[in-house]
Amino acid sequence: MLLKILGAIDLILGLILILLGTGILIPKDILIIAGGILLVKSSFGLLKDFASWVDFIGGGIFLLSIMVDVPEMIVIISGLLIAQKGIFSFL
Repeated sequence: MLLKILGAIDLILGLILILLGTGILIPKDILIIAGGILLVKSSFGLLKDFASWVDFIGGGIFLLSIMVDVPEMIVIISGLLIAQKGIFSFL
């Protein structure tokens, strides 16, 4: 059950990152909350596996995109990785 909830969170946050990479403006509050969620999720794995690092980097990109203009390809690739992780948690 917890795996499905965390997977749904990954899928939603991955889609938000993809939308952010395509140029759609996302409110800063949502970016801060999403970045915090991914950083907390990455601490569950204690950065020992690849999935934790994907969450950590995704959270960093969310928080970094508030202050600077992150290249679109990096944001889209990170969003795809997070969304893929969410999809595979449902299988």
